[in-house]
Amino acid sequence: MGRLDGKVALITGAAGGIGRVAAELFASEGAGVALADIDDEAGATAEKEIREHGGEAFYVHADVSVDHDAAAMVEATVRRFGALDVLFNNAGVMTEADASVLDTPEDVFERTIDVNLKGVFLGCKHGIRAMLASGGGSIVNTASFVALMGAATPQIAYTASKGGVLALTREIAVEFARRGIRANSLCPGPIETPLMAELLADEERRNRRLVHIPMGRFGTAEEIARAALFLASDESSFMTGAALVVDGGITAAYVTPA
Repeated sequence: MGRLDGKVALITGAAGGIGRVAAELFASEGAGVALADIDDEAGATAEKEIREHGGEAFYVHADVSVDHDAAAMVEATVRRFGALDVLFNNAGVMTEADASVLDTPEDVFERTIDVNLKGVFLGCKHGIRAMLASGGGSIVNTASFVALMGAATPQIAYTASKGGVLALTREIAVEFARRGIRANSLCPGPIETPLMAELLADEERRNRRLVHIPMGRFGTAEEIARAALFLASDESSFMTGAALVVDGGITAAYVTPA
């Protein structure tokens, strides 16, 4: 018996990285999964492969920073599966131009906030309505360990956006706790994903982050997906408004030796 048997999940940023792995995992645990992304080719491939392995999934194009797209992805999910029980707001961006507050271009800051924070807001705005109609559910919002502490390498827009996700999630959790909806944040440390590989191609930049991780390695998408599964499932039924930290010990450390 799967941990998400009979449930319907909508995952944003599901064409690759953590979202793709989570989609595969949720489907293997019995959920019907809607995969939302802007990468249509990768999204269609993810849908095809999940279905080939016996899972129930479909892909829907959605830019989470656009209200119409956020509404449409929820509507498509309910139209396909008849309900919405799990919303994993995972889509996010980070760019090399995101640096010190003194240097980050305004357009980079705005785009980062639009996707990472506004995207979560819009997902919740439309997703909660569907969840209430379905009798409740679980929201998992991807924040970051940098929402809890300053980043070793300046990335002002990303850090600000993820701090906002924590605050937004707490407020939603309090507002809807007695209406059957839980909302929790997931705070990963640095994870080995295609996005991180591109950003940390420079060995010096990579080592500057690695030295702060007590476990001495980056996390994997599978490790974060399993944490998301816990928050999505009934195993976390008494958790709401919480921030689940999966960071290899970064936020627990004062000084980490090289």
